[in-house]
Amino acid sequence: MNPLLSPFDTAPFSKIKNEHFKPAFLQAIEDAKAEIDAITSNTDAPTFKNTIEALEFSGQQLDRVSSVFFNLNSAETNEEIQKIAQEVSPLLSEFSNDITLNEELFKRIKSVYEQKDTLDLTVEQQTLLDKKYKSFSRNGANLSVDKKKRLREIDAKLAKLKLTFGENVLAETNKYELYLTDESDLDGLPEGEKEAAAQRASDKGKEEGWMITLDYPSYIPFMKYAKNRELRKELSLAFGSKAFHNDKLDNQENVLEIAKLRFERANLLGYKTHADFVLEERMAETPEKVHSFLNELLAKAKPAANREYQQLADFAKKLDHIDRLEKWDGSFYSEKLKQKLFDLDDEKLKPYFKLENVINGVFKVAEKLFGLQFEEVFDIDKYHELVKTFKVYDTDKNFISLFYADFHPRSGKRGGAWMTSFKSQWKKDGKNVRPHISNVCNFTPSTKSKPSLLTFNEVTTLFHEFGHGLHGMLANTTYPSLSGTSVYWDFVELPSQVMENWCYEKEALELFATHYETGEVIPMELVQKIKESSTFQEGMQTLRQLSFGLLDMAWHGIDPSEVTNVKKHEVEAFGDTTLYPETVETCMSTAFSHIFQGGYSSGYYSYKWAEVLDADAFAYFKEKGIFNKEIAAKFKDNVLSKGGTENPMVLYKRFRGAEPKVEALLERAGLL
Repeated sequence: MNPLLSPFDTAPFSKIKNEHFKPAFLQAIEDAKAEIDAITSNTDAPTFKNTIEALEFSGQQLDRVSSVFFNLNSAETNEEIQKIAQEVSPLLSEFSNDITLNEELFKRIKSVYEQKDTLDLTVEQQTLLDKKYKSFSRNGANLSVDKKKRLREIDAKLAKLKLTFGENVLAETNKYELYLTDESDLDGLPEGEKEAAAQRASDKGKEEGWMITLDYPSYIPFMKYAKNRELRKELSLAFGSKAFHNDKLDNQENVLEIAKLRFERANLLGYKTHADFVLEERMAETPEKVHSFLNELLAKAKPAANREYQQLADFAKKLDHIDRLEKWDGSFYSEKLKQKLFDLDDEKLKPYFKLENVINGVFKVAEKLFGLQFEEVFDIDKYHELVKTFKVYDTDKNFISLFYADFHPRSGKRGGAWMTSFKSQWKKDGKNVRPHISNVCNFTPSTKSKPSLLTFNEVTTLFHEFGHGLHGMLANTTYPSLSGTSVYWDFVELPSQVMENWCYEKEALELFATHYETGEVIPMELVQKIKESSTFQEGMQTLRQLSFGLLDMAWHGIDPSEVTNVKKHEVEAFGDTTLYPETVETCMSTAFSHIFQGGYSSGYYSYKWAEVLDADAFAYFKEKGIFNKEIAAKFKDNVLSKGGTENPMVLYKRFRGAEPKVEALLERAGLL
């Protein structure tokens, strides 16, 4: 029996073998096709129920198989899984095209859509109808036969290219190892980081010495603390040149081909560029608005960034006679300057942020705001022994969600941090089916002498991903495709980014920031220093984020057919955001997974866009009290539970009473 083809509630990880995946995909695709055939062969006149709802609830088995498989391909992959991904991705792309290019199906949808003003639909039903119609019209339903054929070819190619891109980045990350045997090479590194590096060497079969890798928990502390400038340079160049070595793991051709195919696809569908196509379904609406938004912030942040960079360069020159500040100097001297200005460094803070305490802290914040209770359970099947599982309840003990937490790096797991789901939420036949949500991060693991202690940056990352998690857990909609984080992409970061604000508040920190050895609550002067330092180098940070948004638009808001040199194009895109001298050896585009593998193409600006929303939203909490139940209920009822059932600006205004103001962000960032 194939466990993926039997009905299951929680993913049956321990029963699944790699050989189950492909047959499960093939069978689930056939079953989903049969469900589509049942809709198109229905002789009754098309209605919302027999066409739109029937389509919405079709292919659920395929959705479950896909979520299990692709989540594993991100968090616990191996060569066999990657090979299967390359085989099944074109099949899924083809199936998706089979639906959107199905003329009989589109006729029925169009028929319902044309009657929409006479149908008595709820707001959510209207949204679903609109979304279904657009998913066809925006993806080729109105194209001629030869253009439909070309669209299928493009989509199949893109599916494979995106996977190859991600596999190359992961392989490059895993391939690089900086093995050190002279302890003086680790001068400046805190004891905990040295111990972690020794543990890493031991795990790699070395009897002595220290191992530094390109995984964040290894890379970032080395760049921040290691005094050896040459080694920082080596590591920085290795990190910055992932998939940019003109070898079999090089992504330059993949980048060019992905950009060109996306552009061709947009043209086929009647759009000027890929960005025009994407942004039609975003709050920002057009590439012009995105550029205007990014450039407005750039004008505000650039003077501050130049001052901060000059201050850092002067500081490095005075301290160590550094004549030219380079990229590999940034973190090191920023940390030193921050310590000098605020008498604050991560090593002072980390003992107060034991991972388990921070997890309990984010749970307590969720309890105080939204009445949620988290109970760790040990009878849920997991894909790795380090994953923790929790059942989430409301104050009346109603089951809300299952929550998986996976927090440490390993070779089969891609870098970064993300939220995902193994099962969506929906309502059907009088039953509210609850979601299964997962947070995946890469935090420093515990060592023989110390538990996992987080940097403050890792604390905010945990709160950020948990905000996405809440968006999924508290979903309360009828239809799965409108549930949880299925919202406009530039709205999806609001719940995650707003949660980070609680990390800076005394009332919240006192709930969980206790010293792992003494139990002492974090001293008030440290809390004050965290707040004071929160706008440290905010101009430079803002420029960095804007540079990523502008690079994204430079690939997707143009006709890329003339672009032949990835590096040259990137340097031009960075233009006014550049502070450090350019390094010929590095290239960001070849490892920019967010836009070339993930879903952020033409959408990277949304981090900054959502910062405006989150600064404005949190100002409301600050005004009324950060644990004010009334404001929290408004946020839950109008934002977290509503998913994509209505236009996000409508939802936001219902919560806040007005549109967000960019001044809230500029004020918080100290850029006014």
